[in-house]
Amino acid sequence: MNKPDLMPDPQAIATAWMSQISDPNQWQSWFRMMPDMDALPGAALLRDAGAGVRPDVLDTLKNDYIAEFGALWQEFLAGRTPQLKDKRFAAPAWTSNPVTAFNAAAYLLNAKFLIAMADAVDASAHQKQKIRFAVQQVVEAMSPANFLATNPEAQQKLIETKGESLTKGLANMLEDMRRGHISQSDEKAFEVGRNLATTEGQVVYENALFQLLQYKPQTPTVHQRPLLMVPPCINKYYILDLQPDNSLVRYAVEQGNTVFLVSWRNADQSLAQTGWDDYVEQGVIEALRVTQDISREDKLNTLGFCVGGTLLATALAVLAARGEQPAASVTLLTTFLDFSDTGVLSVFVDETQVKLREQTLARGGLMAGRDLASTFSSLRPNDLVWNYVQSNYLKGNEPPPFDLLYWNADSTNLPGPMFCWYLRNTYLENSLKVPGKLTVAGVPVDLGTIDAPVFVYASREDHIVPWQSAYGSTLVLNPGRRERNRFVLGASGHIAGVINSPAKKKRSYWLNDDATAPADAWLAGATEHPGSWWPEWAAFLAEHGGKDVKAPAKLGNAKYKPIEPAPGRYVKQKAE
Repeated sequence: MNKPDLMPDPQAIATAWMSQISDPNQWQSWFRMMPDMDALPGAALLRDAGAGVRPDVLDTLKNDYIAEFGALWQEFLAGRTPQLKDKRFAAPAWTSNPVTAFNAAAYLLNAKFLIAMADAVDASAHQKQKIRFAVQQVVEAMSPANFLATNPEAQQKLIETKGESLTKGLANMLEDMRRGHISQSDEKAFEVGRNLATTEGQVVYENALFQLLQYKPQTPTVHQRPLLMVPPCINKYYILDLQPDNSLVRYAVEQGNTVFLVSWRNADQSLAQTGWDDYVEQGVIEALRVTQDISREDKLNTLGFCVGGTLLATALAVLAARGEQPAASVTLLTTFLDFSDTGVLSVFVDETQVKLREQTLARGGLMAGRDLASTFSSLRPNDLVWNYVQSNYLKGNEPPPFDLLYWNADSTNLPGPMFCWYLRNTYLENSLKVPGKLTVAGVPVDLGTIDAPVFVYASREDHIVPWQSAYGSTLVLNPGRRERNRFVLGASGHIAGVINSPAKKKRSYWLNDDATAPADAWLAGATEHPGSWWPEWAAFLAEHGGKDVKAPAKLGNAKYKPIEPAPGRYVKQKAE
């Protein structure tokens, strides 16, 4: 009897497998085996996905799968190692053994056709996106790299260390369970105020929502108009002030700006009733007024990052309705004003899910930072979840120090009413961009009434704020004078694209002076430039910063005296 006779028929295997995944009952069986799968967006749709694929499409998928599986099987029988074009299987241990190489290749093939089947489901675009998201979570969770029994790298290290890697991995897992999150960085390597958020300054004002930081000038003269920075309240402000060589705050100070910055409080039960109006009125508008008072300038350069930009634009529109125009310029970094396309985050937002949040949080409570962090990690599970499961738990490695990932794990809570207002009025109903549709702080909001030049930055690979959506701000702001709007597109993602210091000499950015064209036309006519976009922004601030004046010798003033050194207490508060 020759070797092929000992092997099962590959076509029979492929046909049986495809029959299983196209059977709605099998989908439901898989869901019963997977913990917490019902919590995934699209889970209910996915359970019935097999019944939603047209028979002709399903036949095509089956035939394609059988052909590709058969080719893979023949390679295995011939002793040829399949190519594994996936970084999870790049280590030599995966290809040194024909069985583990075949196992990985079969997984990739199965994953490919599961995703193809999800894409083939006859459903609306939104339903299909949710189905695909749920399938992707299952597919990536079931990778052979995630299990000790099927991960040859982890097995090899187990043998080499005589079991020590497994002992260390279990210890790492237990410690992460105690912390409540998977460690992505060596958390003992960093401390806010010691080697993060070290730009010199003072807290010059505080209320229940935020502390206002003023930074010490580092140049003999400064631009007449100060810069007020409004970071997102979903994360802590020090993403803008990590370490000296990648701090946007320090860079702005070094460029001759008097910089003020909002440090949001990590919400606790005392803020459980706080709403969006409070963040606008008692947060951003109050920060604008204090900055005006200390600087004795009516006009300020302003910057908002992510939801901080949404809050800033809302606040400026509220002030415009009251007859005030405090902004000499507005900078928006990876910010939504038009929520028509919210990318992959839309899988978490529909009427049912928003109503569920409103039932539990709209009248008071906290949206836990841990839940927010899990949501964002699920958008990139291989990079932000399973990569660390493999390294920390299966191999017993300690994660290396990485300031950005340390910040990413430093969660913040949000007040429930504020979070629910934000979900419904922006992500779900996209009402903020409609003139007069929303009333905030007692006045109708019209973003088109903000009278200031605008600098809009987006990141090309941003999966949280798609760059085309960020570009949409140029359509909403200055509607009659869009030539006042400037758009810059940077490489990389939501955070790494923003935090791209010129000192690093990394990545690139695109410029096109015509911000009146549609997004795709803008990109087609744009020119790519090497390095950081920060100097372009610094030039924009200088253009609208007024004349140069002597740098202030003291921080604060007689009314707003320094309270404590930066970074202040609020940023050090941990989520409950």
